[in-house]
Amino acid sequence: MPARRASRVVVRFCVGVFSLALLTACSSPGVPATPDRPVAGDGRLECRRPATARSPATIAPIATDPAPHLPVVYTDITGKPVTVTDASRILALDTYGTLATTVYALGLGDRLVGRDVSTGIPELTHLPLVTHNGHQLNGEAILDLRPSVVLTDYSIGPLEVQLQLRDSGIPVVIMSDQRSRDLIGPQIEAVAEALGVPRAGEQLAARVRGETEAARARVAELVPADPAHRLRMVFLYLRGNAGVYYWFGEGSGADGLIQDLGGIDVASEAGLKGMRPLNAEGLVKASPDLYLMMTRGLESVGGVDGLMQLPGVADTPAGAHACVVDMSDHQVLSFGPQFPATLEALAEAVYGEAARP
Repeated sequence: MPARRASRVVVRFCVGVFSLALLTACSSPGVPATPDRPVAGDGRLECRRPATARSPATIAPIATDPAPHLPVVYTDITGKPVTVTDASRILALDTYGTLATTVYALGLGDRLVGRDVSTGIPELTHLPLVTHNGHQLNGEAILDLRPSVVLTDYSIGPLEVQLQLRDSGIPVVIMSDQRSRDLIGPQIEAVAEALGVPRAGEQLAARVRGETEAARARVAELVPADPAHRLRMVFLYLRGNAGVYYWFGEGSGADGLIQDLGGIDVASEAGLKGMRPLNAEGLVKASPDLYLMMTRGLESVGGVDGLMQLPGVADTPAGAHACVVDMSDHQVLSFGPQFPATLEALAEAVYGEAARP
């Protein structure tokens, strides 16, 4: 993200089919109207109530305990060559939970010895946490686990802990902290290369690419052909208990997600880049039809009712209709191997496929 440095401060906290059990959020042309989901006379989608997107929290590994070919000399994002000689005790730590999910999807989940607070794979929740106060790395907790290799990035910190681990002799591989749909494949292959399982990485990346294209094709069937009829969306990142109220724009990852959902990203349209403090006047002027959010972020401000109390939020079409779609913090912006299921679940919540008579 262009706002990578901001993400260290603000977001350091931050295959499925359509489920018929999800709540609805929106209507679409050609679909019979209901009290919750009317069809606008001009063909535009109209959103009438909040919904939660749900998709499977787990993911099928591409291989069963692949044998790493080591040693590997991997040049990480800093340009520094890191020699990995042992992948028996892995820590994969970032703000999004993406790195640990990728390690698990490669078939190396049983080699993970700890986790960050963002890792949501059910099979990994028994692992000890090595983060505290949200997304702060705990150097002592990490050293106690005696990792043979640490994969991390600059979305999480503090940097002093990462340097401490490197100075202790642990191979620390700094990965890219950029997140988007187009970077999922390269990120998978980079993790696999660093851990000595490049073939598994190629296979997993190919599988995710195929699943993503299939998911995008299914979403396209739900999206109005006329761009003027598409929903205007914005991603809000909120942590009410910390007084953090941000909206995400171009280059944040949320812009690509909204594009894949067939929506119009009003923050990018307004020229907002990265992530910026929420501005009531700007939000009202952007006139979103729908708010996308993390579930815990929505909870942190008191749910939908509390959200409407924030300046400007209620004074938009999305606010007028309480049109809010939330999804697990572990999934919505992780842009990892789970992305195809995430996209399908969000589309189901946004377009209300489950509610069609």
